Amino acid sequence: MHISAKADYGMRALLELTVSYAEDPKRLVKGETIATAQDIPMKFLEGILRQLRQYGIVGSQRGADGGYRLDRDPTQVTIADVVRALDGPLAAVRGQRPEDVEYVGAAEHLREVWIAVRASMRHVLENITLADVAANKLPAEVTGLLAEPGAWQRRTN
Repeated sequence: MHISAKADYGMRALLELTVSYAEDPKRLVKGETIATAQDIPMKFLEGILRQLRQYGIVGSQRGADGGYRLDRDPTQVTIADVVRALDGPLAAVRGQRPEDVEYVGAAEHLREVWIAVRASMRHVLENITLADVAANKLPAEVTGLLAEPGAWQRRTN
């Protein structure tokens, strides 16, 4: 799975807003504060926050007292929601949804592999919320995956 810079930066920005939400759900956080805390280029962050606002995840207010805040409770925002808002579908094959691709001959059943990969990603990303990550309370199925032999090892071939 490729995690784009946009999705990574978006998650990090949202986790900053999650911490603020826990203290005061109405508190606005300046974009510069988020950018500095997470070392995110400000112009890139502005575009990300704009997209997240369009999807109803982030709210914003202009002006001297303006800033950003979560528009939804962080227990209701999954990582899958964020990835879809910023990058589109969780899994695509050459820009198409896995169920829409067709193969012939020896590759006939490859579509089933891609659909299983998407189902696996959904199982993880749709069951972890911003609140879970911020509180370091990942579901048992996820921590179980982290404990699997080789989970933390890089594969080179």
